[in-house]
Amino acid sequence: MSQPSKKTRKPPQRVAEKMQKFVPPMREQPTEREREAAAAAKAAADADAGPPPLRLTAAAGVAAVEGLAVVAWGVTMFFGGSGKAVLAGLLVLVLAGFPLGAAYGLRKARRWSRGPALIIQLLSLPIAWTLLHSDGGGFVAGGAVLGALALTCLVLLAHPATTDALGMSRTSS
Repeated sequence: MSQPSKKTRKPPQRVAEKMQKFVPPMREQPTEREREAAAAAKAAADADAGPPPLRLTAAAGVAAVEGLAVVAWGVTMFFGGSGKAVLAGLLVLVLAGFPLGAAYGLRKARRWSRGPALIIQLLSLPIAWTLLHSDGGGFVAGGAVLGALALTCLVLLAHPATTDALGMSRTSS
């Protein structure tokens, strides 16, 4: 019969040395002076950048108008109906945060805001198409306005000046 083999344990020093490969060393926390200097450098860089281009500001305006229209729709639903309409109105008010957040990010020239803004516009097009093909006159006009806003914002967001202002690189052909 063979005896069960005993596993040899590695000394703690060798384990620590091997772990150095996988765990980066901890960095010291910046001092208050370093934090102030970094904040001042960021403020100076933002001031040097200047205002965002007109196309980016216009795209932010279009997204804000759409967001405010959704807020108005949500408030109307919240105060104008039964218990289910109140919950639906609350949901619509929460959803209004998406275009308003995208508008804020575009106005501040934040790179992350372009994706949500594009998605909102692409979702607006089928809604506008449905409204255009409805029977009510007010719905048709609303669909025309929504479609025009969505197409305008898509063009503004796809423009090279907008992508440059957001710090996105264009692919070379």
